[in-house]
Amino acid sequence: MQPNQNRIVFFTVLVASLGYFVDIYDLLLFGIVRVPSLRALGVPEDQMLSAGVRLLNFQMTGLLLGGILWGVIGDKRGRKSVLFGSILLYSLCNIANAFVPNAEAYAWLRFFAGIGLAGELGAAITLVSEVMPQKTRGYGTAIVACVGILGAVLASIIGDAFDWKVAYLVGGGMGLGLLALRAGLLESKMFHSMAEAGTVARGQFLKLFTNRRTLVRYLCCVLIGVPIWFVIGVLVTFGPEFSKEMGVVGVVTGSKSIMWTYAGSSFGDLFSGLVSQWIGSRKKTVLAFLLLTLGLVLFYTQVPLHTPASFYTLCVALGVSAGYWSTFVTIGAEQFGTNIRATVATTVPNFVRGSVVPVTLVFGLLRHQMAMLDAALVVGLGCLALAFTALYFVSETFHKNLDYFETF
Repeated sequence: MQPNQNRIVFFTVLVASLGYFVDIYDLLLFGIVRVPSLRALGVPEDQMLSAGVRLLNFQMTGLLLGGILWGVIGDKRGRKSVLFGSILLYSLCNIANAFVPNAEAYAWLRFFAGIGLAGELGAAITLVSEVMPQKTRGYGTAIVACVGILGAVLASIIGDAFDWKVAYLVGGGMGLGLLALRAGLLESKMFHSMAEAGTVARGQFLKLFTNRRTLVRYLCCVLIGVPIWFVIGVLVTFGPEFSKEMGVVGVVTGSKSIMWTYAGSSFGDLFSGLVSQWIGSRKKTVLAFLLLTLGLVLFYTQVPLHTPASFYTLCVALGVSAGYWSTFVTIGAEQFGTNIRATVATTVPNFVRGSVVPVTLVFGLLRHQMAMLDAALVVGLGCLALAFTALYFVSETFHKNLDYFETF
């Protein structure tokens, strides 16, 4: 690459990484400050869980709808427009969260924040993939995910150290601060070429479901990532309850479980990206991480633990094994043409996040039929079986030229 092109690539990766950092911070902050924020709003203790689930569902609904909205915008109006609009929306919503008067307003703000949060990762991965050279784009997407995941660590630290209102203000302030940096971003040449073509249909989300081969390709991209959110949404989120069943003596907190898991994920995302570059294969890299996840799920559900430290160590290991997020999202972006790429790269990770709803629902039903750890094992094996099957059917994309249009 020429020196000027190197600067463009570096700046794009930097801004995308910091944006995803703020995105993850805000995405997980509600789970960290859920109890103190709802308590401050006067929610009775016996309604705390149901109120928290309702707000989480509002946020998740926003993520699912926002994934479609920003994906279509990204293909029709450009990747840069999504990076501006999404961060502005979720930053303003999170600042407003600090002044929310009641739980009802809180829920609607989480909904609109979810819409904003949905656009960040897909647009960032799409832009970085299209700006970087074919042989090195895996490094860029790995850096974006590695830096971004650390936002969860900061959210945990801020959420524990400061009042919940301060935590929301910090997240919103960081997002607004990034807007100035984003003014210097350049749109990808691939998008400009597509826009100049004029006659190419762009952002046709429903077209993904009208062709059998396209639909299978899309669903496989989603299913590959489901084990990641099984780990986060079940094994880590319910860590305090699982630790008691394991025999841990001492207090395991959800905040620390999340922090240590995402610390491991940051390393895993960087390592998975590096491995995919070293061996020249996205599929083999994801396969290795799925096998590691399988081994750790078996360990988690079958081996007794005795101290909080040992449980948190296991959380770090689970985070590493689930750290193929960047490679999984890159696979999705590389599977489809420029005219639908942002739509796919934005909706796929948000549908994976949304998979936590049916996964936790099945887990909740099984809990009443068997021991909690046994229920987790059954659900985990089911998620992994789907992921292994989906990985088999997707094509290798490491050497794929992304400068083409999708035909339906």
